[in-house]
Amino acid sequence: MSAAAPTVGLFAVNSHACSEPRAAAEVGRLAERLGYDSLWAGEHVVVPSPRVEPSPMEPEEPILDPLVALAHLAAHTERVRLGTGVIILPQRNPVVLAKQVASLDVLSGGRLILGIGVGYLEPEMTAIGVPMAGRGSRSDEYLAAMRSLWEDEAPAFHGKFVDFEGVDAQPRPVQRPLPVVVGGHSERAFLRAARHADGWYGFLTGLRAMAEYREGLRAAIERTGRTEPLHISVSPSRRMDAETVRAYAELGVQRLILAPPPNLPLGDVLAFAEANAPDRIGAQPA
Repeated sequence: MSAAAPTVGLFAVNSHACSEPRAAAEVGRLAERLGYDSLWAGEHVVVPSPRVEPSPMEPEEPILDPLVALAHLAAHTERVRLGTGVIILPQRNPVVLAKQVASLDVLSGGRLILGIGVGYLEPEMTAIGVPMAGRGSRSDEYLAAMRSLWEDEAPAFHGKFVDFEGVDAQPRPVQRPLPVVVGGHSERAFLRAARHADGWYGFLTGLRAMAEYREGLRAAIERTGRTEPLHISVSPSRRMDAETVRAYAELGVQRLILAPPPNLPLGDVLAFAEANAPDRIGAQPA
């Protein structure tokens, strides 16, 4: 029996051409009409200037804050889901972020998917004032603290990095629980996804790499004793066609989040969305 066809999301809706608000709205509306299931916004607060590895961007390339950009897109769409791909969690104040995330879920009518990662770009984290060391444990604690604010009748958390009680934050997210996906290609990222999240997101992941990551995810699920399915999203590193879509599906991928080449003008971004619409590449329309 063949694996079910994945759904399709569209990445980079807050950067390059989509950093202009009217362009982003046009892309979002088109993606919704074409049957994309989700729109995804990445994050870099700052990037090193001049560029140094492993920075993914030149310093002059524009990228909006993902939550602000997705709030804008929420106002211009009705159905399509809105994902952060990914927020660099240890760089954020978790109490403030919990409020921002809940607010966006309310304003979008319960359409947010919170994608998180621990970060990898040392100059960015240094500029923000967060050490690279311990960023994984910091992220785990931040997520647990945010979940208390979203879900507990009397929110409270006492940890190494976060400490509060006797407070509350309303309104709570529309979604209970709010879906969380973890990005990253390491064993620790797989374990974090299996322990703490609803899904895993692999950015720019080819078929060969996905076959390896699938085994890592299986090992993490077994090690953590997880019994619920783990949703798998991937941004492919190659052009899409029906055969490639089927190959990702056979590897357990349930959502393909397609990233247009960087620095395209708006017309080319719209053409990319048209050419990769779910019904044209053999994927599942939303």
